[in-house]
Amino acid sequence: MKNPNSNPSTPPDLEALDAIARAQLRTLPPELAERVNGVVIRVEDFPSEDIMKELELETPFDLLGLYSGIAHTDKSISDVAHDVDLIFLYRRAILDYCYESGEDLAHLVRHVLVHEIGHHFGFSDDDMERIENNLDSI
Repeated sequence: MKNPNSNPSTPPDLEALDAIARAQLRTLPPELAERVNGVVIRVEDFPSEDIMKELELETPFDLLGLYSGIAHTDKSISDVAHDVDLIFLYRRAILDYCYESGEDLAHLVRHVLVHEIGHHFGFSDDDMERIENNLDSI
């Protein structure tokens, strides 16, 4: 696998962004990281047409990430699992956002992961902000 930082003028491909996401997962506090055991992270260039329609997106660049599945707070032990829980990261939108904002790619990927993991566990926006602030102070 290529080092995503070996040529900063070349944007990371799907595999490289996946590696960045997995590295960022390892930076999460254990109490958060342990909760995402079994959640699959998938990096794609853009959301599917179905997602675009469902979320009424004007452009595929409007979505950086998406949690797909039943939120942990809505699950019951008697539920039959129909699908695996997924966190999608949309590479092209993430790269576009980084380019326009100047934000560090790894930091943005971690932000999207925390946000999507937060959806999985039903965290409030304040909870997610607190987690990110704690990570930034490390």
